Amino acid sequence: MNNNRALVVEGGAMRGIFATGVLDSFIQANYQPFTQCYGVSAGATNIAAYLCAQYKRNHAVITDYSCRPEFIDFVRFIKGGHLFDLDWLWQETMRDIRLDLDTFEKQASEFYIVTTNIKTGQAEYLKASTTLLEEQLKASCALPIAYREFPVIDNLQLTDGGVADSIPIRKAYEMGNKEITVILSQPLGYKKKPSKAPWFVKRLYKNTPALAEATLRRAENYNQSIDFIANPPSDCKINIIAPPPDFAVGRTTKSFEKLSAGYEMGLNAGSQFLTQGA
Repeated sequence: MNNNRALVVEGGAMRGIFATGVLDSFIQANYQPFTQCYGVSAGATNIAAYLCAQYKRNHAVITDYSCRPEFIDFVRFIKGGHLFDLDWLWQETMRDIRLDLDTFEKQASEFYIVTTNIKTGQAEYLKASTTLLEEQLKASCALPIAYREFPVIDNLQLTDGGVADSIPIRKAYEMGNKEITVILSQPLGYKKKPSKAPWFVKRLYKNTPALAEATLRRAENYNQSIDFIANPPSDCKINIIAPPPDFAVGRTTKSFEKLSAGYEMGLNAGSQFLTQGA
C-alpha cells in the first residue's frame, strides 16, 4: 500500500458549515497529511480556506456573508435573477476576507476542484492554480438555475460540480490514493432520491440536454459514491467524518443558531477524529 493520502469534501451550500468546523479543527491542530484534495462546491471553498490556513474564514463566509439578503433572494429569483448571487459574494469576500493566495502558492497538496461541463454533462476536475483559484471555485459553486450564468474557464462552460460528481471519492481512488478521508454534509445513512419528474428536468434544461441527463443521473452517481465509501476496495482505507443525526442545517438555512450549532458539530467531529489517532 502506498502512502498517498487524500481528502475529499462534499458540497451542499450552507450544509458546508459542518466541513468548515472539521477543517478548522485541523487547522488548529496543524494537521495536514494530504497529498491530494478534492472538493465540490462549498466543499471546494472549504478546502481552499484549509490549504490557505485561514481559521474561521469560511465560518464568516457562511454565517455572515451568505446569510445577507444580497446573496440569497427568493424574490429576485422569481423575477428572473439569481437565487444565489455568486458575483456579489465573490466581490465582497475577495475585498474583505480574501483567500491567502501567497500561503496557497507555498503549500504542497494537489487540489482538484470539481465542476460539471454543461456540453458533455461530465465532471471536470480542475487542478487548482493560484492565478485561477477564485474563478475555479466560483465555477464549482455555480448551482444551475439558482445562479443563471455558466462560468467559462479554458473555453469550457461550467457549472456546479455536484451535478456530475457530488462526492469524488472514486476519482480520488483512481488517482492512486489508498487512504482517503471524506467529509460528508449529510448524516450517515442518507441516500439521494431520483427525480420524481424527469420531464420537468428535461424541460428546465432544454437548452443544455447533457446537463439535464447529468442531473437525472445525479442520485444514482451519488448513491454509488456512498456505496463505495461503505464498501471500499480491499487496498483502500476510508476515514468517514459525517454530521450527527441531529444536524439541522439545510441547503438554504440562514439561522445563525442552526449554523453555529452545525459548525460546533464539525469542530467536535474533527477533534474526535484527531484524538482517535488520525
